Amino acid sequence: MKRILIIGIGAGDPDHLTLQAVKAIAATDVFFILDKGEVKHDLVRLRHDLIEAHARQPYRIVTVDDPERDRITPAYAAAVEDWRSRRADICERLFRDELADDQVGAFLVWGDPGLYDSTLAIVEEIHRRGSVRFDHEVIPGVSSVSALTARHRTGLTRLTRPVHVTTGRRLAEEGPSADDVVVMLDAHCAFADLGDEYDIYWGAYLGTPDEILVAGPVPEVADRIREVRAEARARKGWIMDTYLLRKTSR
Repeated sequence: MKRILIIGIGAGDPDHLTLQAVKAIAATDVFFILDKGEVKHDLVRLRHDLIEAHARQPYRIVTVDDPERDRITPAYAAAVEDWRSRRADICERLFRDELADDQVGAFLVWGDPGLYDSTLAIVEEIHRRGSVRFDHEVIPGVSSVSALTARHRTGLTRLTRPVHVTTGRRLAEEGPSADDVVVMLDAHCAFADLGDEYDIYWGAYLGTPDEILVAGPVPEVADRIREVRAEARARKGWIMDTYLLRKTSR
């Protein structure tokens, strides 16, 4: 039986790697990397660094191009489903052709595989198809949310209050749905029009040398976040950011 490991590697700091993840990397025969192109080469380089530091010879690294997603169509959900299906086709072929029986293959997943990542859903889709027999296991990692709250020295939860995890797209459409809202990858800064009843704890490239942190009442820091976000994206060609909105009693 082939075995697939989905290993969370943390938000960007190599020290985020857990002992469980280190052991899983050491047990892997073949590492699968979906390359997003030169612009996001940093993401691939960190994976190679972790493999070199913790894998045991002999091992192989199989790199394939990540399919493009249609980012223009208004049919967002359909575009994502199509993208995931094409990713599943590629990974299904990798499982079949690049992994021998009784070998272990692995994906190194940014952050935690269970939070805002499609790898687990893709592996489960391949498993349902039934064309390749394998078992799979998920190794949790330090999420961007955990890294964000730690770097801002604040808790994620408050007494008797729920936390809602959402996207910038949904925040723009619906507004804050709780007193504490975690927002993932907000390309259009949907928080900017909120009043001073909300504080924001914002971070980008968490755990990396490029890390940026901004915090304060939304009206006071919104322009600053827009400015540093635009500059960082222009400089690196990509950005991954996360923030916590917190309603205050001011």
